[in-house]
Amino acid sequence: MSQTLIELGIPLETPAEAPDRRNWLFFVRRPGLVVSILVVIAVVLASFWPGLFAAQDPLKGVPKNLFQAPSAAHWFGTDELGRDLFSRVVHGAQLSLKATLIAVAVAFVVGGLVGLLAGFVGGWVEDVLMRIVDVLLSIPALFLSLALVTALGYGTVKVAVAVGLASVAEFARVMRAEVLRVRQAVYVEAARSCGARWYSVLGRHVLPNAIGPVMVLATLTFGTAILAVSSLSFLGYGAPPPAPEWGTLISGGRNYLANAWWLTALPGLTIAATVLSTNRIARALDGEWGRR
Repeated sequence: MSQTLIELGIPLETPAEAPDRRNWLFFVRRPGLVVSILVVIAVVLASFWPGLFAAQDPLKGVPKNLFQAPSAAHWFGTDELGRDLFSRVVHGAQLSLKATLIAVAVAFVVGGLVGLLAGFVGGWVEDVLMRIVDVLLSIPALFLSLALVTALGYGTVKVAVAVGLASVAEFARVMRAEVLRVRQAVYVEAARSCGARWYSVLGRHVLPNAIGPVMVLATLTFGTAILAVSSLSFLGYGAPPPAPEWGTLISGGRNYLANAWWLTALPGLTIAATVLSTNRIARALDGEWGRR
């Protein structure tokens, strides 16, 4: 067969080239995924190096530029103080993404530890922890976040911690289910029968094989956390003005919808694009890449 293909002039793929070709085709056939990755990369770059995208001061207003519509000089227009809205959105990504990363990290670490302990130890420890998780799941996440941020106080970091604690139950449920599945695997029973210590079994066998779905959940929760953080900032619990947090920008622009729609619409579209992009990437990691 190989000789026939060579005689016909059809090149054969080497073992090293085949995976690269499949990876390339995977992205070529999914332009939406490529766009989503580029959007997320742009948001991350804007969060750490906002000067790459916007050179203007987000806090400096120019009185003669009040309420200018989007144009080549001001891509997102200007606000009621003459500040460049695009610059404020770019610099606001730093605050919003920082809060989102803190929220996901809190949910991932705390929820993962609770689920790992409940699934691996079992017994009355599992019963107590999972009943607490059930109580948290019975409360809507936004209401729980509002209650927590009211107790913790205002500010970007406190909003992030509140959003993260409100998402702990979801991570605990997923981690517990994966630990229960992996704990019954043959290689785990073999390690125990060979006399391996419990912490060795947990660290070398259970945790590495159970953490995959939890990381996919973290990617999905990233988009939800952006919405939650922006919602609390919209309600006034985030960084105080003039900090250009995304939710604060939408809240400040709602008073000028009649004559300056861009103050609310363009930051809202930025949030929507970021959330949809992260969800598209999570969907690819969850199913498409594995099936490939």
